Amino acid sequence: MRRLLALRQDQQLTTRHVRLMAQSLEVTERTVWRWLASAEHDESAAAEPGARAQSKDRFSVTPEVRRLLALWKGNVAAVHRELTARAARGEGDPPPSIPTLHRAIHRDLTPGERAGFAGGERAARKHDVFRRPRGWRNQVWETDHVQAPVLVDVEGRARRPWITWFTDCATNAITGVAVTPVHPSRESVLAALRSAVLREGPYGPFGGLPENVRVDRGKDFLSRTVTAAFDLLDVTVEDLPAYTPHLKGTVEGLNRAVESMFLTALPGYARQPRPGKRPSRPKDEVLLGFEDFTARRCWTGHGGGTPSTGRRRCGAGLRLRRGRTIPPRCGTCRLRICRRSPWRTPAPARSRPAESALGSVTTWVRG
Repeated sequence: MRRLLALRQDQQLTTRHVRLMAQSLEVTERTVWRWLASAEHDESAAAEPGARAQSKDRFSVTPEVRRLLALWKGNVAAVHRELTARAARGEGDPPPSIPTLHRAIHRDLTPGERAGFAGGERAARKHDVFRRPRGWRNQVWETDHVQAPVLVDVEGRARRPWITWFTDCATNAITGVAVTPVHPSRESVLAALRSAVLREGPYGPFGGLPENVRVDRGKDFLSRTVTAAFDLLDVTVEDLPAYTPHLKGTVEGLNRAVESMFLTALPGYARQPRPGKRPSRPKDEVLLGFEDFTARRCWTGHGGGTPSTGRRRCGAGLRLRRGRTIPPRCGTCRLRICRRSPWRTPAPARSRPAESALGSVTTWVRG
């Protein structure tokens, strides 16, 4: 909404911008125009478009109501009787009606808090364990490095490649990917960021400019070069505390899903059980080349979705839904994908040179 306000102040706002915002938020264009008019006079309306304006006369849950809910184990009628008895003794104001008290509790308390008052901490964990409210497309991205547990042939040597990707928390779409045969650096981060920001061919349709990006204190993500790139794109970098992978659960779930749904079926999988006590792989095992590994693109998002809404119809095999994954099917790896969209032949991988501490290596970028 603030970007629409900036475009309006510069006299560059068009109906196309409003229509795109309405399609992204799944509301009508008239609603976006109404939000824009409210945001011009109220800063809180720009931060939370569509939120109900606070009224001084509306009843809200107070700390005393919370204490009574905990005392009476979430019984709203008992809390109302207690407040009425206190008002009769002159110890407070008369309480509102029971329906008004019910509405205030459902509005001001989360489902986890209501379940916690009624059933204790174990009941609250079913609702509030590391759950964040789902936002809109390109509101928050998460990025991470993951070392693929697959041995590939890199110039005659068996190596485990590294994957750097960006994922959208609202749509669970993989917006940008870069694969390197050696340890990732700021160059792989910039390559993945470039493929995530660009939306025209051969990139897209997912991508764009995010508002926030969550990182996990990695030095390559927080380097001066990468930070300058984020500042140039007007992107806020959220540096998460140490040892808190649950704060970026979308990309962490993606790291686990790509291994269980795709990498386990590839030759050279490093974590497969070995017969007997043999710890190493067989000497006659044929490994994939680095180019062949990057050509298997069912984990990079090669189909489905529309640029207008950002919904992932095909899924490319790795869409997450409430902590689970939709099984894919691809013509390359013979896995299973969404039945609503036709299978598309994966495009050939592109390689570009990138300088690293080990000399000139090859970095594969999506597209």
